[in-house]
Amino acid sequence: MKNLLQKLNLQEINSGTCTGPDGWLETGGKPLVSYNPTSGEPIAQVISSTADSYDTVVKAAQDAFLTWRETPAPQRGLLVRDLGNLIRQYQEPLGELISLEMGKIKAEGVGEVQEMVDICDFALGLSRQLYGLTMHSERPKHRMYEQWHPLGPIGIITAFNFPGAVWSWNAAIAAVCGNTNIWKPSELTPLVSVAIQHLANQVMADYGLSGIFALTIGGGEIGQLLTKDKRLPLISFTGSIKTGRIVAQTVAQRLGRTILELGGNNGIIVAPDANLDLVTRGVVFGAVGTAGQRCTSTRRLIMHQDVAATLTERLVNAYKQVPIGDPLEDGTLMGPLATDTAVRQMMDALEQATQEGGEILTGGRPRPDIGPNFVEPTIVKMPAQTDIVREETFAPILYLLEYDSFEEAMAIHNGVTQGLSSALFTDSMRMAEAFLSAAGSDCGIANINIGTSGAEIGGAFGGEKDTGGGRESGSDAWKGYMRRQTNTINWSTELPLAQGISFGD
Repeated sequence: MKNLLQKLNLQEINSGTCTGPDGWLETGGKPLVSYNPTSGEPIAQVISSTADSYDTVVKAAQDAFLTWRETPAPQRGLLVRDLGNLIRQYQEPLGELISLEMGKIKAEGVGEVQEMVDICDFALGLSRQLYGLTMHSERPKHRMYEQWHPLGPIGIITAFNFPGAVWSWNAAIAAVCGNTNIWKPSELTPLVSVAIQHLANQVMADYGLSGIFALTIGGGEIGQLLTKDKRLPLISFTGSIKTGRIVAQTVAQRLGRTILELGGNNGIIVAPDANLDLVTRGVVFGAVGTAGQRCTSTRRLIMHQDVAATLTERLVNAYKQVPIGDPLEDGTLMGPLATDTAVRQMMDALEQATQEGGEILTGGRPRPDIGPNFVEPTIVKMPAQTDIVREETFAPILYLLEYDSFEEAMAIHNGVTQGLSSALFTDSMRMAEAFLSAAGSDCGIANINIGTSGAEIGGAFGGEKDTGGGRESGSDAWKGYMRRQTNTINWSTELPLAQGISFGD
């Protein structure tokens, strides 16, 4: 572990507050201990931010914004390009740190770092495409167009399950748009954020800059400072629906903006003509990967009655063969849950499922013999979509449901409050198009013949309904980090009014 921290040059950093190159602050805050979810043992500690150090960070971001917003976007893209290149150099040790501190297997940790590199590459190209539209004016010798300007310092609040990637989705795009960034990571993964900030500091130093990327670590009190702060025109929040509602209400009271990426209760519909080999692989990765702790994890499998028995047998057999253990060891496919609280919540959900008529087909037990936060991946056959099925439990629980008609399947699928990711397995073009139509899936992500988990950075990421409606990462999600301005230029010697209005001579 010490060797890993040394690889990332973290052995001498003991603060969780940073404004830029060499800007690690002596905050006087409380120590925050990072625990290894695999063993339950402490890894290291950082010193939390205080209200005063938070204010220092925001002021530094404000000052940096005044210059950064005037920097040509393609030049801003070069900074983000170099950040991505530096992250690439540290891909393996940073991926290992994610696995150590969060608990996902090493392959997923390294893959998450690759996602950070990819979004920096995407942002570099985007820096030359922050386009506006030109419109025809109804008035002669007038030109109308729209352009986009940066918002200012923005707050980024991320969750434990993707401790690096979600920050990069926001920070890389926001930076090329001309914004500065203040990051509050999850209390469960402070070391990953310190490591990333350390790399960001190196790149900013190369450009003689500070305050473009800043870090402030702490608990709910720091989150409240961010959400209430009128100096931050935008808060991007990733987390639970419950906390997301609080964030949305708090920011809305000051007429600020939010990008919300909240919970998912993601379903897969299996048609009678589906390729069951593809289904099995897609479901196992979607439901078991990251120990069910992705917002896009597969939680509901809606199977046609004709294939339900065969598919159920396949899945039960596959689940019994999932290697559970140390996420840093080769061959492990499922690591621990993040906390002992998550274990208790999973057991409570399974108890409620059985009370509502569910039958546990495989799994369902904690595994303290492996470590404190380990559980068995679990399949539960449900008689209907009951209350517990409609909830999102952040754990490897897969609920099996059956349907007879496609209309019934869609009703089940859309019959939850969350709307993030969805999938249909079928060889029928008509059924696929129906699923992707306005009357089909009500989710922000809808896939055919792939699972619910594993989105690419090129598409805008986010969902509808209780998932929050925000979009991050690719496509035109950059517009969420900018303000739109409509401009009209009169190059005539007259002053005609719109709508043909005559106002005196």
